[in-house]
Amino acid sequence: MTDLPDDLRYTEEHEWVRKVGPARVRVGITDYAQSQLGDVVFVQLPEADKDVAAGDSIAEVESTKSVSDIYAPLAAKVVAVNEVLVGSPETLNNDPYGDGWMFELEFDDEAGLDAALGDLLDAAGYQGVIGG
Repeated sequence: MTDLPDDLRYTEEHEWVRKVGPARVRVGITDYAQSQLGDVVFVQLPEADKDVAAGDSIAEVESTKSVSDIYAPLAAKVVAVNEVLVGSPETLNNDPYGDGWMFELEFDDEAGLDAALGDLLDAAGYQGVIGG
C-alpha cells in the first residue's frame, strides 16, 4: 500500500507539494514514485534563485532502473534545495515525505499560492492516478 499523506497536494507526474510558509512550498517525489524507481543512486537538483514555470523539467533522479525527470509543480522561484540528497540520494527511498524533500519554491503572494495548490490533486485524486 502506498503512503499518501492527506496534508499534501500531488501532481500526475508523481511529485508532492507541502505548504511550509505563507508563500512557500516544499516539493519531493511520492512514495509510489520512489518505489517504482527502485534504489535511487543520483539526484540532480535545480539551481536556487531560478524562476521556473509549471511543468518545466527542473531536476533529475537516477535509479538502478532508470532516469526520471522531476517537474516544477507550480510557477515560482526555487529558493532552497536539499543538499543532503547529493551525498545521500537513497534518502529519497527511505523518507520520501520527510528528509527526502528535493526543493522549495516561493510564490509572489499567499493568495496566488493557495489558488495554484487548489489546482493540484488531493490524496484521493492522486490515488486514482496510481490505480488504487
